[in-house]
Amino acid sequence: MTAVAPSRKPPLEQASDSLLLRQDRAGVTTLTLNRPQQFNALSEAMLEALQRALEEIAGDRTVRCVVLAANGKAFCAGHDLRQMHANRRLDYYQALFAQCSRVMQAIQALPVPVIARVHGIATAAGCQLVASCDLAIASEAARFAVSGINVGLFCSTPAVALSRNVSTKRAFDMLVTGRFIDAATAADWGLINQAVSEAELDAAVAAKTAEILAKSPAAVRYGKQMFYRQRQMTLSEAYAFAGEVMARNMMEEDADEGVAAFLEKRPARWGA
Repeated sequence: MTAVAPSRKPPLEQASDSLLLRQDRAGVTTLTLNRPQQFNALSEAMLEALQRALEEIAGDRTVRCVVLAANGKAFCAGHDLRQMHANRRLDYYQALFAQCSRVMQAIQALPVPVIARVHGIATAAGCQLVASCDLAIASEAARFAVSGINVGLFCSTPAVALSRNVSTKRAFDMLVTGRFIDAATAADWGLINQAVSEAELDAAVAAKTAEILAKSPAAVRYGKQMFYRQRQMTLSEAYAFAGEVMARNMMEEDADEGVAAFLEKRPARWGA
């Protein structure tokens, strides 16, 4: 596993080059949050490390899928409240939340699927991180909350991602009460795809990455870009855009190979 270093070293925390670990194996890149003593809170340095890693992955055609994981007892406890409390300035908070928003959007802007591997708690911006990933698989023991309301702070930026995953009333209930939901409820509500036992978590993530790796890389890239862009459009705009994307996808060698393989009743041989 290699480490991804942020652009500057933060004070009063572990060496910045170990905050985020990266492992590349057979087309799957695993990014592991590595502040276990702080429940993987999203400090400035952690957000910078994530942004830098996502930018590197975006330009790496060998990466077919990304897994976002974490070390320690928790997936992510949200923003670093100690760091926030020590910098009580409006311009600081504006820059911090803008930085976090860029990271969340960079996840969806990646041309490959991102899977959250969730254990322990995912709270506030940690829950936002789960909601921002394309897919999420969690341990049955995992719990989720947008709990800023409990410290006098409505989780406004997490609300953006949360409300795009679960229904309006369920999202607002979580936001206004700060209550936790378990993994089974999170799966039922659409925040995650699947809840499995702790012992099965790695196997379930591996099975999902294997499913993705078995598909055409070109089709997945086209599909992810189309999926998120069309959600912001009217119905007629979405169909026009999707039709153009599908036509261009059909001109790819992978589509020609896939159709030929189907007609010839043989396995397809995908390109890079």
